[in-house]
Amino acid sequence: MKTDRLLTPDALEAALRDIGAERYHIHHPFHKKLHGGELNRAQVQAWALNRYYYQAMIPVKDATLMARFPTAEERREWRRRVVDHDGDGQSIGGVGRWMKLAEGVGLDPDHVRAGAGILPATRFAVDAYVAFVRDRSLVEAVASSLTELFSPVIIAERVSGMLANYDWITKDTLAYFTPRLTQARQDSDWALAYVMAHASTPEAQQAVLAALRFKCDVLWAQLDALHHAYVVPGLIPPGAFCPEI
Repeated sequence: MKTDRLLTPDALEAALRDIGAERYHIHHPFHKKLHGGELNRAQVQAWALNRYYYQAMIPVKDATLMARFPTAEERREWRRRVVDHDGDGQSIGGVGRWMKLAEGVGLDPDHVRAGAGILPATRFAVDAYVAFVRDRSLVEAVASSLTELFSPVIIAERVSGMLANYDWITKDTLAYFTPRLTQARQDSDWALAYVMAHASTPEAQQAVLAALRFKCDVLWAQLDALHHAYVVPGLIPPGAFCPEI
């Protein structure tokens, strides 16, 4: 939606949600194959390995964004996200839980942690996201996180589908996703309120819409790369994870 007029808060929120309805990676063929039980173990391993790089860089992205907030209240709010992913030294965070997922599908944790074998496109897409959050305006950086508005649906679909279709995957393997159902809603509520309060000109509103489109593209590009390398046409780049599919 491009317009020179200032959108009402309801219209801006609707435009943001329309982006998710059109562009969120719940619609990607690789996701459909993943939760539909159409992938073999090696293809699921490739997904878990590549997604780990994204998960591991999320607290890096969030720490960068946290430092940019001008008030202690805002920094404290965003710091919670870093703790959610990195843990607090006493309890495991999201990155640690994703490592448990990677181990649960048969990957070596040292190999995963080292980032060995991830696809070049995964690295490029994730690094571009970190750079976006570092370099763009604060409201654009916050808006790029609003894919979390849509994540509870994809989480529910992914978990139920994978448990139903892969007898070698357990609830413990997918434990990463359970706290995210609550965390994502809390995070997206705060980020949406922030965007509504700070996108106060037509130009800023168009910028936050573009930021959310960019983030959807980041997620979509990662699944594009997985599909191209491990499904069709099956062209695995040199140096990338190369199972016997």
